[in-house]
Amino acid sequence: MIKVACLLAFLVIAASEQDSLPGGLELWNAGSLAKIESTLKTEAASNPHHISVSHLADFPKDTFMLSRREADGVVEWHENQVDVFFVQSGSATLIVGGQMVGGETVEPHEKRNGIIEGGVRQKLSAGDIVRIPARTPHQILLDGSKGFTYFVIKVKGY
Repeated sequence: MIKVACLLAFLVIAASEQDSLPGGLELWNAGSLAKIESTLKTEAASNPHHISVSHLADFPKDTFMLSRREADGVVEWHENQVDVFFVQSGSATLIVGGQMVGGETVEPHEKRNGIIEGGVRQKLSAGDIVRIPARTPHQILLDGSKGFTYFVIKVKGY
């Protein structure tokens, strides 16, 4: 009888802990990301720019996305956001730093296109994590790779 009472008490405590998870908690496990990546591959293949993005969550101070590229990206510059990339699959070269030349404002605090002068090249492959500060031009080049998938966290407010 005592064993049954202890087991019931444990189950009640475990259930109440699950009910008290903090608001905004998100979990993307390897299985869920693999399913999203599969969809992104199909979408990127048919997109004229050969990119597909899944917006996973958007919070006041950060945004979470999974992105798939099957062609070089354009130069980007974010005035108020830090980008953090977690490379899921494939390989690419990140050009980062230097000066953005010929970029166009595409929305408030965001520039795209043009070229990067004086940037450095960094090879990226599965398992790599990179943080790109706000106001830093960056571009992803596939360099012959057939595809590149990366989990992106955009930290807002810089």
